[in-house]
Amino acid sequence: MSTTEQIRERLTARLAELANRAESLEAELSKPLEADSEEQAIARENEETMEALEEAALQEIEQIRGALTRLDNGHYGVCAKCGEDIAPARLEAVPSATRCINCASA
Repeated sequence: MSTTEQIRERLTARLAELANRAESLEAELSKPLEADSEEQAIARENEETMEALEEAALQEIEQIRGALTRLDNGHYGVCAKCGEDIAPARLEAVPSATRCINCASA
């Protein structure tokens, strides 16, 4: 299996995982609140946490979709700012990275 195929497989697997997580969170958030006001207060706090988790998942989904598009277009692993190659270690750590470590740090 080529490196490109491995990258695509890894990104696709993570995308599916995040989509399932976002779907579960959305289902949990759509449940009606309990009648008890104390239970409602606890549920609202939990909702804020779940909404933040859902938003993070949706943002990562968009980043992964962008990485898959760059992979399809032959631009994967190229810094969007300076045009240099992104280090393999950085792509291993952050597969959806759009900038090299120097540009990301600036």
